[in-house]
Amino acid sequence: MEPRRERWASRMGLILAAAGNAIGLGNLLRFPSKVALYGGGAFMVPYALSFFILGLPLMILEWVVGRTAGEKGRGSMSGIFSVFFKESRIAKTIGSLGVAIPFLIASYYLYIESWTLGYSFFSLFKVFYPEKVSMEYFLESFRAYVTPSSWAIFFLVLTLLLNFWVLLRGISKGIELVAKVGLPMLFGMGCFLAVFSLSLEGWKGLEGLLYMFKPDFSKLRDFQVWIEAAGQIFFTLSLGMGCIAAYASYARPKEDIVKVGLWTATLNEIVEIGLGGCIAIPAAFALFGASSIGVLAAEGSFRIGFVSMPAV
Repeated sequence: MEPRRERWASRMGLILAAAGNAIGLGNLLRFPSKVALYGGGAFMVPYALSFFILGLPLMILEWVVGRTAGEKGRGSMSGIFSVFFKESRIAKTIGSLGVAIPFLIASYYLYIESWTLGYSFFSLFKVFYPEKVSMEYFLESFRAYVTPSSWAIFFLVLTLLLNFWVLLRGISKGIELVAKVGLPMLFGMGCFLAVFSLSLEGWKGLEGLLYMFKPDFSKLRDFQVWIEAAGQIFFTLSLGMGCIAAYASYARPKEDIVKVGLWTATLNEIVEIGLGGCIAIPAAFALFGASSIGVLAAEGSFRIGFVSMPAV
């Protein structure tokens, strides 16, 4: 007899936790940089097609597979593969890749998380400078922080301990509780930053939004644009990483996982298009001008996030 497994306490908690798993840097930084680089509004054509043809079906499939395996007491991809392939060793080995991928992601995401935590701390408590200084000086000090130092180690250890504490509390009292508090806060802060970014310099940020989404349909002839759009969908919905299936394995037997999957995808797209597109690029346009958009986007997501956003 399989041991009794913990379940999500509520559908809302499951939706918020799943959305929290999907929503992240890909929404707020990666998406606007891809739009700016690959045709503006024209990028949304392959993006929308990838979402409906690839994203939604694969997400629902992962929910179904995960919940089915969860009924047999399995949650990891290795265990899920063993359920569907009758305990095959080869299947378990292949399924172990679904454990390795989240591990690899966590290995760098934890550092980014600690980086952001330290950044917020230094900004809030004015550790580097008690009074306002030029952005160049501020960023130079922060670059010194992210190199190996006592500050960097402190915030990395603190981040590891906080994550371990949440996981130690389990599904309903750990991940679900944090999601119920954290996701509404993220939406609230995102809406505030979106309005603030658009209103910069006499609503010049709004011009930046229109500039970013200005369609260049000639880009659609470039196969790379279609690849980038599909890649963005896989990245932003966390498809093929094993996380969705693992979350689904803890769903209640009578949970409507199709509805949960649709809600998760909807919340993710609201944040990605509605908030992600309205913050970093419009702020960069308002503060640094139109010529900065292509340069910042080409240099990567972190360049946008840690250059335009500090200035805001």
